[in-house]
Amino acid sequence: MARLPLILVSPSIEKRGVEFHDLSASLSFKYEKSILDAGGIPFILPSTTEPALLAEIVRRVDGVILTGGDDINPDLYVKKLPRAIRQTVEQTPDGGGRDLRELILIDEIFRQRKPLLAICRGHQLLNIALGGTLITDIRRQVPGALNHQRLDRAGKIVHEAALTAGSLLAKITGKQVLGVNSSHHQAVLQPAEPLVAVARTRDGIVEAMELKPDAARRMPYMLSVQFHPERLTEKYAEHRAIFRSFTRTCIREKKS
Repeated sequence: MARLPLILVSPSIEKRGVEFHDLSASLSFKYEKSILDAGGIPFILPSTTEPALLAEIVRRVDGVILTGGDDINPDLYVKKLPRAIRQTVEQTPDGGGRDLRELILIDEIFRQRKPLLAICRGHQLLNIALGGTLITDIRRQVPGALNHQRLDRAGKIVHEAALTAGSLLAKITGKQVLGVNSSHHQAVLQPAEPLVAVARTRDGIVEAMELKPDAARRMPYMLSVQFHPERLTEKYAEHRAIFRSFTRTCIREKKS
């Protein structure tokens, strides 16, 4: 059997783990299954913020997936926030360790030019890492917005996103309009300077971003999505295609 690409996956952090009820790493099986089905081997990111160690981990893997999870600390992207909006934020229980870890990780991914797929929280943190900002709470800050916090239908299509013709996501899925799930209350406000929005819902929320052409030439693969394709792969070929396109790039990079 040919050597399969090793895919680094960032886990969430839970306050109470199963074994000793202490801080624990947590990762939905949906991510693992989507990677395995696409021909990759998932490897969970250790809970460290040591830059040299994170750099070595990135060197050893063939691609990275940033996953969903708790909200991002608003202090990373906004100086002042009304109390009513700040109270909607549920930050990671490790005192911002995950935020710091993944910001360092993103820097290394770009420095080492490794394939990157960013999902939900990862999509938002990528925008912050590159200098962008977020909508902290869609319901309070976007008048007339759709209900994007559909946790009750996490594995189902709840709305559509219009794709930019010729974009990587449009080519991967073969779609002009993509049906997506929606389980978030934060969102990208404006894409950071190196990024461009390639999918939006009818209320204007950014559902996917890619690198602008000049920046894209320096990276083998970079796709960032607000929705959760790993929860839709069993029913929808277009969402399976996202993982397959990413893994195929990781295989090519492994051989080069």
